[in-house]
Amino acid sequence: MTPPPRDAWEPSEPLIEVSLVRPYTLTAGRTASPVDLPLEAPIRTLHPATAPRWPRSDVRAKILELGVDGPSVAEVAARLGLPLGVARVLIGDLVTQDYLRVDATLSSSETTDERRELIGRTLRGLRAL
Repeated sequence: MTPPPRDAWEPSEPLIEVSLVRPYTLTAGRTASPVDLPLEAPIRTLHPATAPRWPRSDVRAKILELGVDGPSVAEVAARLGLPLGVARVLIGDLVTQDYLRVDATLSSSETTDERRELIGRTLRGLRAL
């Protein structure tokens, strides 16, 4: 039995775009977000009065594109191949600049039914991936 050609083992496209930029240069070395951002917090892109002037290849523009679908902070980091700390700082910057909104997550005062509903939505979202 002959092995398949070498090309069959290699993916046709890279899964994550490789960047030559060190992740923490994107945040100017900052490691703390200006806002509280739990991993599970969903974000939403807002439509500011003045549109950002970043190229579409800029990581901030990519975060705004993803924010249209309401992903969590962790999802944004995973989809862009960023360390979680870097994603938190960049998302926090965009929140303080009114480009993104952070939706509320559950607090300790939520009922058992609300917690079960969140777990159910989370499981459905994971299955959809």
